[in-house]
Amino acid sequence: MKILVPLKRTADPDNANKIKIAPGGAKVVTDGLEPKPNPFDDYAVEASLRLTENGTNPKVRLAGDSVVVCSFGVKESAQTMRQALAMGADSALLFETNDDALDGDLVARALAKVVDAQKPDLVVLGKQAVDGDSNQVGQILAERLGWPSATFAMSIELSQDKKSVIVGREVDGGVVKLRLSLPAVVTVDTRIVAPKSITNHVTPATHTYQEGPRYAPLPMIMAAKKKPLTEAPFASLGVDGLKSSYTKFEAPPARKAGIKVKDVPELVQRLRAEAKAL
Repeated sequence: MKILVPLKRTADPDNANKIKIAPGGAKVVTDGLEPKPNPFDDYAVEASLRLTENGTNPKVRLAGDSVVVCSFGVKESAQTMRQALAMGADSALLFETNDDALDGDLVARALAKVVDAQKPDLVVLGKQAVDGDSNQVGQILAERLGWPSATFAMSIELSQDKKSVIVGREVDGGVVKLRLSLPAVVTVDTRIVAPKSITNHVTPATHTYQEGPRYAPLPMIMAAKKKPLTEAPFASLGVDGLKSSYTKFEAPPARKAGIKVKDVPELVQRLRAEAKAL
């Protein structure tokens, strides 16, 4: 089985409070912030690795299985791709472009071209990128491919014959399980990297993964430098034309400082009389 994982390079989300808006609102300024993989895409890489390995020996990919990561971004995105290769991905594709030359629809159209060339059995991607938060690429991609899809996945069970997956989707009322015939598109949420979220019928049911994406030790970081990373211009995919663009950025209005109340009756009175919440 072959899994394709789209991966985006973003500014460090842990320091989002340091992001500023340029004078006039022309753009968002992330100078000084460390570039990191989009967290949800990191989860997608981890989920894909778990689907294609025996968890008791994660250094060895299952026979015939592979994980390919791809990205659309600046040349420096290669470093982000190497992180995924160090985690255990087998190869990487980087199509060079700038973020301001992309939108969700264009990314989905470009990914459809990559899928046509790579012919994966499954595309696993983060539910959204933490910088744009559009949450639309996976859905548009599935529609363009004509493939079944499941979003907000918190669990994936691969069938023994590798022809379908059962995806647990997080919804307001709990978890909905869907069976998808492969090939398919799945977007993942935070809980996909819980210790028991992935089942592939090879990793023993008694095995428990560590919470979160795996840490790449130094030997795997060094080995990742020898793994294939193909670079090409974004134009080589033959897609163009933005359907959306940002015209101006504005910071949200400052919130008024809160107040303290001495007891519950005063809280209720203020909620009723001032906030009109009761």
